[in-house]
Amino acid sequence: MLDFGFLKTVRPRHFLGQALIYLGTAAFIAWLSAHPTYTRLAPDQGVLKLSLTHAGQRAEPCHERTPEELAKLPPNMRAKMSCSRARLPVTLEMDLNGKTIFRETAAPAGLSKDGNSRFYHRYVLPAGAHRLAVRLRDGRGPAFDYTAERDVIVQPGKIMVIDFINDKGQFIFLGV
Repeated sequence: MLDFGFLKTVRPRHFLGQALIYLGTAAFIAWLSAHPTYTRLAPDQGVLKLSLTHAGQRAEPCHERTPEELAKLPPNMRAKMSCSRARLPVTLEMDLNGKTIFRETAAPAGLSKDGNSRFYHRYVLPAGAHRLAVRLRDGRGPAFDYTAERDVIVQPGKIMVIDFINDKGQFIFLGV
């Protein structure tokens, strides 16, 4: 037989007290949803994000296998061209108003070093006109393979993104 004797000690004021505690907790959580106020940026600032991935050139050039080399291989692996998977690191530089603010060399991802090199950086800038120059090197030479210079206007509270389109070999500036 079940014993419900504890119900005799529960009074309506207990339910009222419990309801007040729940209501107070809910009101406190509602207050926290709007306070304290938080702003990520000052009213006269904007954000510049550099976010791109790019695969460097192959570390070793492809070579054509000789008939003797092909004969030594199993029939299912007799491809005429032999290419290494490894890629070179990619170097990226960015200037803002003539001053270098970003310079980094990223190694290719992957166990075989055959993936993309990744770059991500966020800058908070004063709103207004700026001169941006971006350079990318994915080969062996000292010169940069891809460059872009552009006058941009950073809007207050807005985000501008710099990306690289691999198919076209050019930088794009989004949110300008």
